[in-house]
Amino acid sequence: MKLSIKKGLSFGLTSGIITTLGLIVGLDASTNSALAVIGGILVIAIADALSDALGMHISEESENHHKTREIWESTVSTFFFKFIFALTFIIPVLLFPLTFAVLISIVWGLSLIVIISCYIAKSDKKKPYRVVMEHLLIAIFVILVTFFIGKWVSTFTNFS
Repeated sequence: MKLSIKKGLSFGLTSGIITTLGLIVGLDASTNSALAVIGGILVIAIADALSDALGMHISEESENHHKTREIWESTVSTFFFKFIFALTFIIPVLLFPLTFAVLISIVWGLSLIVIISCYIAKSDKKKPYRVVMEHLLIAIFVILVTFFIGKWVSTFTNFS
């Protein structure tokens, strides 16, 4: 796999999973509204994917050693993978009650983190256990923090 595509895949997938899971867990905890969660996922899939793609583009340009084609491959693949993986989280919300959909989303997201972490470890000739545990701990931390923030926000009932 070309390095520029690999960068877009690994960054887009990871960012898509972590950001979308954080949003889903936080919105569920604060609103308990499937509509709010679906709206949030769509916003993340579009706005955050474009934002991350631009960030990747500027980061690659700043290194001053990439060809224009490589920069654009990283940019487009970052957008594509973040967009696609973020959208996959809509499926459980459409098919199941919200609480169960959130649990399915967490399992789905953490499973993808394990897969990409094993791939990274294998390509870097590292022990998968350490890489997987490091990435899972970060993902779980995000899930917990966004859950508690969502619960805290839900205490403000006089929001208008």
